[in-house]
Amino acid sequence: MIQIVENYIKVKKAIPELIDLSGFRNDFIAKKMGMKSANFSIKKQRGSWSDVEVNELLEIITKPSEDVEDYLLLLDMRAKKDEETLTLQEFKEQMGWR
Repeated sequence: MIQIVENYIKVKKAIPELIDLSGFRNDFIAKKMGMKSANFSIKKQRGSWSDVEVNELLEIITKPSEDVEDYLLLLDMRAKKDEETLTLQEFKEQMGWR
């Protein structure tokens, strides 16, 4: 039980570094949390996160968000825009499907 609490304390102290490693901007995370950027920055500097905020923040930075997935999909689509494509019918014919 003590180990769980010690691990939580370590994670809570490491939040600024975890945020930086996540690649997300502070204002993006603040917006996702429904917090003003200035308040977020102060909490990040002081480490004054509530337990609920720690949980919410970790969920944001450890799970790909729809915004990030959409952005990455857009980049992929832009990169492939000039590539040759097939219609579904052409694909089925090439695969020998009916």
